[in-house]
Amino acid sequence: MTDTKATPAKHTSYSKPHKELIDRYAITINSIMVDIRIYTEEDRAVPEYNASITNISDATKIILEKIRQEFISKMSLQEIENLEQNELLNIRERFKDEIKKLIQKYFAKADENTTNMLINYLLQENLGLGKIEILLEDPALEEIVINNHKEPVWVYHKKHGWLITNIKIVSEARIRHLSSIIGRDIGKEITNLNPLMDAHLLTGDRVNATLSPISTKGNTITIRKFAQDPWTITKFLKEGVISYEAAAFIWLAVQNEMSMIIGGGTGSGKTSMLNVISNFFPPNQRIISIEDTRELTLPEELHWVPLETRLPNPEGKGGVTMLDLLVNSLRMRPDRILVGEIRRKAEAEVLLEAMHTGHSVYATLHANNSEEVVTRLTNPPIEIPKPMIASLGLVVIQNRNRRTGRRRTLQVAEITSTGDPKVLMRLNIAKDAVEEIEKSQNVMERIIIYTGMTEEDIKNDLREKARILKWIVKRNITDVNKLGAIMAKYYTGTLKME
Repeated sequence: MTDTKATPAKHTSYSKPHKELIDRYAITINSIMVDIRIYTEEDRAVPEYNASITNISDATKIILEKIRQEFISKMSLQEIENLEQNELLNIRERFKDEIKKLIQKYFAKADENTTNMLINYLLQENLGLGKIEILLEDPALEEIVINNHKEPVWVYHKKHGWLITNIKIVSEARIRHLSSIIGRDIGKEITNLNPLMDAHLLTGDRVNATLSPISTKGNTITIRKFAQDPWTITKFLKEGVISYEAAAFIWLAVQNEMSMIIGGGTGSGKTSMLNVISNFFPPNQRIISIEDTRELTLPEELHWVPLETRLPNPEGKGGVTMLDLLVNSLRMRPDRILVGEIRRKAEAEVLLEAMHTGHSVYATLHANNSEEVVTRLTNPPIEIPKPMIASLGLVVIQNRNRRTGRRRTLQVAEITSTGDPKVLMRLNIAKDAVEEIEKSQNVMERIIIYTGMTEEDIKNDLREKARILKWIVKRNITDVNKLGAIMAKYYTGTLKME
C-alpha cells in the first residue's frame, strides 16, 4: 500500500476592491442628520452615493423598526392609499401621538428634541417616501430614479453625474405604493388600466411613474427635482456655462424685446437658460409663463403671472392644455410670454402670431443645434412656413457633455430675413470657451432701426453690460431676487457699482 501525503491547501488571498472617497457633505431633514459620502471603486463602472443617518444608532433603528411594524399591522398600505388628504392628516396626527407614547416607553430618557426627531423618522418611513425623502432634500441632486426593487436607486448629481446609491426599495408593491402617494396628493391615480402617470410633488418636483408589465423589469419612478435655488446668470458665468460676451449679447437682445428659442437635448439646461434670460427682464412689463410643471422662478420684482397646464381627470374632463393657456395669455395683456416647451403645430402658430403682434416670446425646443431648430419648426409635426420664422431674434443652444456632465452654451445664432440661422458665437470645446465666429447683422440692424443707436453705441453698451456682469459675479450675487433688484435699478438708471 502506497503512502500518500496530503498536499497542503493553497490559500489565495483576495483583497477588497479599493475605494476612494471623492466627496463628502451632510444634510439635515427634520433634525435627522444624514452623512453623504461618494466613493469610486475599482470594480464599479459608476461611483456610489452612500447616505447614512448619523444621529440614530443601529440599536435605536432596530427598536424603531419594531414600532414601525406595529403600525403596519394596524393599517395596510392599501388603506393608506385610499385615504383622502384631510384623512391622511388626521392619521398622521394619530400616529404621531401613538408613536410618542411608544418612544417614551422605549426611550424614557429621550428629551423633546430627540423624541420629535424619532417621530419624524417613523412618519417618514410609514406615511412619507421613506429614504427617498433624504434624496429629495439633497440640493446637489437633479434626478432620482427607481428602476425596480431588485437594483439600488440611481441619482443624477450636479457635480458627479449618474451615481448608484446604497438605497433600495424593498418590493414592487412598495414602489407602487410610493407612486400612489405621489398621485393622491394632486388628485391623480396610477392603476393597471392607467399604468403611466405624469405628476409632481407638492414641492414642485416633476414625477413620472410606470407600472409593470409596461416597464418590463418592474415598477419605475423618475423624479426631476425642482430647483429651489434656481439657476441665475451669476451661476452660469461662475460655472463657465456661458461667456461674459455672450451673456451681454443675450441681455442686449432681451432688453430690445427680441424673441428667442432655446434649443438643446434632454438635461442640457434649456429651462435653466430660460430662467437665466428672465434675469434680464425689466420690471415695468407684464410677463406670463406657461409650463406643464412649474420649473421657472422669476425675480419677485417682476410683474409675473405663472400658468400651468392640467391633465384631464379619469373621466376625461377638466384638462387645460398648453394651447388653451397660450390663447388665453394673449387676452391678459402680456409684454412677454415664456413657454416651457413647443411640441405641436398649433402652439408654434400661436407663438409666432404673438411675435408678429408685438409680444416678446421665449420658449424651449428639443433640438441639438440652430440648424435643427429651424428644421424642426419648418417640418412635420410643427410645419411652420420658413418666412414666418424670421420674426425670431435669436436661437440659443444648450449642450450637456454626457462624459463629463458639463453643461455649456453651444451656439448663439441670429435668424436671417429668409428664416435661416446664422451662428454668431460657438463653443470652442478645446478651450472650453464660447467664442465669436461671425458679426451680427440682423440683430444690430433691428436695434439701430428701433433705438437710433449707432454701431459704436451698441459696442459701448455691450462692454458696459459685460462690466456689470463681472461686478455681479465678483460680489457673488446669486439670489434671483437680488439680481431682479439690480436689474430694476439698471433699467431705472439708479444702479451704482461700488
